[in-house]
Amino acid sequence: MQPIDIYTTRTCGFCQAAKRLLDKKGVAYNEIDVSGDAEGRAKMTQRAKGRTSVPQIFVGETHVGGCDELYELDGSGKLDPLLAAE
Repeated sequence: MQPIDIYTTRTCGFCQAAKRLLDKKGVAYNEIDVSGDAEGRAKMTQRAKGRTSVPQIFVGETHVGGCDELYELDGSGKLDPLLAAE
């Protein structure tokens, strides 16, 4: 299984929803809270190719995007294979 990084803030409902889906899938993830962390947010923005909203989700080196994109992948049946890839 590939490592999963999810950039979040404490008050973000979309972040909570994305984490709920990952929890439902039973996968471990590395949550990176960028609340009040300008340097962390800058790293996230660079890694996400300019996207500044949270959550920003990465599965291995694949940038999934935000919560909507995560749920779209799940709905299309593409999330589980991505999570299971080595």
